[in-house]
Amino acid sequence: ARLHGAREIVATDIVDEALARIKSVAADRTVNVARATTAMADFAANKGTFDVMFESSGNQAAIRSGLGALKPRGVLVQVGLGGTMDLPQDAIVTREIEVRGAFRFINEFALAAALIGSGRANVRPLITQEYELARAKEAFDIAGDRKQAMKVQLLFDGA
Repeated sequence: ARLHGAREIVATDIVDEALARIKSVAADRTVNVARATTAMADFAANKGTFDVMFESSGNQAAIRSGLGALKPRGVLVQVGLGGTMDLPQDAIVTREIEVRGAFRFINEFALAAALIGSGRANVRPLITQEYELARAKEAFDIAGDRKQAMKVQLLFDGA
């Protein structure tokens, strides 16, 4: 987001450990919305705070509260997969919110690889653990615990 012009990046989550990791690489501010229960309402005040929202959880409640925080003519980029859900069409239409989907196998993967390869995006701090391939089961078990891991990397051939 910063490489594409974002002046301020605010990350929300319900896990403090995940928020600490994202703050170390990208976020200007983090908000634990499970504890700061009025934060999204505060962001929604005065017709919204944000121009763009990336929703990565696929959670319907997160999408709904985030929509209120978008300014009129804002953009919701839906990354998280949550299945079928109801969206408040009145909020989307009357505030002229643009809804986009983003999936890692179209243009995003090549862009991410180019940014990482050029050194413009440093994702190394997000890799919280590395495991040899022989320990793959343990790696996947840890990867499923957001309090312990952000991204877990498997190492091949002793890399």
